[in-house]
Amino acid sequence: MIKTIFTDFRTVLIVGIIMVITIVIAFSFKHLSEKYIKKLVLTKHIDPTSYVFAKKVFTAIIYLIGISFSLVQIPEMKIIGHSLLAGAGILSLVAGLASQQALSNIMSGFLIVMFKPFKINDKITFNQTYTGIVEEINLRQVVLRDFENNRVIVPNSVISTQVIVNANLIETKICKMIEIGVSYDSDLGKALKIMEEEIIKHPLHIDNRTAEDIQNNLPEVVSRVVALNNSSVTLKAWAYSDTSSNGFIMYCDLLRSIKERFDAEKIEIPYSYQNVIIKKTE
Repeated sequence: MIKTIFTDFRTVLIVGIIMVITIVIAFSFKHLSEKYIKKLVLTKHIDPTSYVFAKKVFTAIIYLIGISFSLVQIPEMKIIGHSLLAGAGILSLVAGLASQQALSNIMSGFLIVMFKPFKINDKITFNQTYTGIVEEINLRQVVLRDFENNRVIVPNSVISTQVIVNANLIETKICKMIEIGVSYDSDLGKALKIMEEEIIKHPLHIDNRTAEDIQNNLPEVVSRVVALNNSSVTLKAWAYSDTSSNGFIMYCDLLRSIKERFDAEKIEIPYSYQNVIIKKTE
């Protein structure tokens, strides 16, 4: 009798201690997670929906595990306790599987920061589709600002598997190729000289020659005939600028100035046309 009472008291005590520990852990987790979520909302202006959902799921798992351990201490309830523990294990497994993508993003973020394929303020293009300036690299994602001031949000695990064109990895200098077609009747030497002159006098053009190139009297701007097409001869000149944004401005300006010079110098930029031959039948 006394032994039974002692055993019952011991069981109640253990169950009580387990429940107290469970409640303390659950409330501590809830308090810390709510504080963290509020901080994210205020500083990062994020949508708290997924974080609140995750908080509730993990809080429920904590209570479920605590109740399960409590029931295991009661002989009549051991089967139910083991069943609940199995259920908690399944929930933990589901949560673990669901968080695999998040863990992948975190690891990819560390690798990006470690190996630096790009960094903040770099201009990058990935997937041959999206181009923008890197604004932020965090544990989950990379934030790009495109040229329309939109934000492109890319998960770290996605961007780390893409081919990335980084305009700023080694240096910011960029080469823009000015390609224009002229008619077969045009003076090609004159046309090439005009392109070179317009590039040299543009304020955003930089001299890309080395000291050795200058000593060997290599031209500041290289231009070539690169193709003989059906109705035009394609000319190409290489122009350098200090950054990709200045290079784009220079490219646009040069298309206009070269076109105006060609018009003034009577160098034709031909339209595409076809000759139609009509044969008379006797």
